Amino acid sequence: MYKIKGSDAMDSEMLTYIQKQKEKYRNFSCGTAEAVTEVLSDIVLLNGDDSQKINGAIAALRQSAIDKGKKDIFDRCYRLTVQGLAAYIAEHRLTLRLWYTREDFLNTEEPYREAFQTKGAFQKAQRLEQLAYNANAVGFTKFQSVYKNYAKAQRYMNVGGDPNMQNPTAFPNQPLELDGGEWTCSEDGVQQNMEGMPIIACPHPIMPVERLINIDTGEEKLKIAFCKGRRWRYAVYGKDVLFVANKVTQLSSIGVAVTSENAKALVKYLCYIENRNYDILPERNSVGRLGYVGDDNVFSPYQPDLTFDGESNYSEMYRAIRPQGSYDVWRETAVRCRQESRTAQILLAASFASVLLGHIGALPFFVHLWGVESGTGKTVGLMLAASVWGDPMLGRYVQTFNATQVSHERTAGFLHNIPLCIDELQLSKDSHGKSRFDVYQLAQGVGRGRGNKAGGIDRTPTWSLCILTTGESPIVQSGAGAGAVNRVIDIECRAAESVVQDGVSVSAAVKQHFGHAGKAFVEGLTPERIEAAKACYTQQFRALSTRDTTEKQAMAAAAILAADKLADEIVFHTGKHLTADEIAAFLQTKASVSAGERGYQYMCDWVAVNANKFEVERRMMQDSTPLPTLSGEVFGRIESGWAYINSSVFRRAAQEAGYDSRALLSWLKAKGLILTRGRRTTRGKRIHGINTECVVMRLHSENAEDSGSQTDSSEEELL
Repeated sequence: MYKIKGSDAMDSEMLTYIQKQKEKYRNFSCGTAEAVTEVLSDIVLLNGDDSQKINGAIAALRQSAIDKGKKDIFDRCYRLTVQGLAAYIAEHRLTLRLWYTREDFLNTEEPYREAFQTKGAFQKAQRLEQLAYNANAVGFTKFQSVYKNYAKAQRYMNVGGDPNMQNPTAFPNQPLELDGGEWTCSEDGVQQNMEGMPIIACPHPIMPVERLINIDTGEEKLKIAFCKGRRWRYAVYGKDVLFVANKVTQLSSIGVAVTSENAKALVKYLCYIENRNYDILPERNSVGRLGYVGDDNVFSPYQPDLTFDGESNYSEMYRAIRPQGSYDVWRETAVRCRQESRTAQILLAASFASVLLGHIGALPFFVHLWGVESGTGKTVGLMLAASVWGDPMLGRYVQTFNATQVSHERTAGFLHNIPLCIDELQLSKDSHGKSRFDVYQLAQGVGRGRGNKAGGIDRTPTWSLCILTTGESPIVQSGAGAGAVNRVIDIECRAAESVVQDGVSVSAAVKQHFGHAGKAFVEGLTPERIEAAKACYTQQFRALSTRDTTEKQAMAAAAILAADKLADEIVFHTGKHLTADEIAAFLQTKASVSAGERGYQYMCDWVAVNANKFEVERRMMQDSTPLPTLSGEVFGRIESGWAYINSSVFRRAAQEAGYDSRALLSWLKAKGLILTRGRRTTRGKRIHGINTECVVMRLHSENAEDSGSQTDSSEEELL
């Protein structure tokens, strides 16, 4: 195979030339690397364009160096000379090849290693022919069989496969050598001969190179490599795509030459070669999301042996969670912001708290910055909090509200434990100025169950994180339920008290230096520190619960306090922590959280605004003042501090404001703020002489604290 016919004369001529040149270097000591490099350079530069003469002279110098025990010096100098003169060698189209001795073929691996490591099918075949010529010239006739055995051994060592594979793939510069079996795999692509007719699976090289096992879901995927032109490209797909003919055509979108015509053949090839090379293909753990995965508290993406196999839409965000720049520069910037602004300190603490929630047993919560004034530093503050974990540029890690609820839910599931950062609440508003964003959907920590086209149910996403948001208005509307208000720490921002004082420099710093603190924080969460954080959280929660706030607000605040203390210990090292008094100023009171309290206040205000549409009893008017004449709609009647509101009008007004009328009436009944009849929440009243079912609601009085006694006396009076 490797013997060149009629080359005996050339063999003899080459050996004679090498022997003559060897005499020339007999007295050359090869004592220093500088001297050997100088001689090698002269050989290349002074012999014109005759590659054969240059190779013969180099071979003579090499043999002389071997005789003097200086082979290591020669080998090192030869590599340096070829690298240094690469431009000259290319310009003069020189082909420099080492000429090996018989002892090299008999006692070393050098000629075989060089042939095996030669890239490209054509280049490898060419070099094998040259080495066969070299071996024959020095009297070694077993080169072909020895090389085959060497190649088998190397395949076994390198990929752990079968050293006796009969049909190895021969793609140019292939990332891995597999056994093609009944398929021919070459630079012309992949094909199979069936009864003399070629079946083309793919007109260019393509092969699986890794098997990925998702440690979160157990799903098995394949990493495939394909080459069009000179560059190999890689992609990860599930077997539900690669092994199904009407789905594998999806690969055409990334450049694979697959159509409905060759789809079946490509599926057959991929399935066959994966099964045939099961023990050769490397198997790696993979993950499709961030945060804690598996049962061993592995944190993605900080585990070095994890491969991302998730949706391509999230690959940009996955790459954004990484350290970049200087940790010290970021820390100096963050410490300064932390000292200058209480709000910035809360934001940073909430960012760290996100990965603590699962450890301490807290629920997801929001920290929302809002303000109508421009220049308050809300967006820069959000970028500062995001830079704890990764690149804070909008569209990379930080997202905007210009997305659907499904998108927010899936992003939260992807981040899992790392905080979800969303900017500009106003982008979620509809044409009527009402926000379409639902706090409940993210605060629950569980996504919506959805069916799929196959008739099954998709995996329901879950998360345990903090949601950091900004906007020009509060994120919770006035008619929102108590649960939504409960889960949000609302912070109003004013220009006089900016979140970040020097927004320009802070923005520039966190765009260049980011991601170090989050990695250090996760790595610093030892079991001892986690137990200390639990104890701190419990202590702060009990202290905050004694104040005029709800348990969920206290839970969120306690998580922030525990995280701030732990972050200072691991990252900041300032000894300054948030206190319960400092954060309590931002918490909702029990009354402000109560949907019933807010609904009652709204309905009292609504009655006042629409007073001209209510009948008023004569005894309340001065004798000289005529009763107003009502025109148009009449909503009810006002008597003795009670409003008789038409029940349908009451329900419509409450629902337009976002309150559930039945829940509001139930609360009003429990508080004694409406008069009822048995189980009903309404009473009959003649309005304009017509008997009407009305909600009889007490209006605010100057002495609201005595509402209980007033209710009794007024009720008797009305009866």
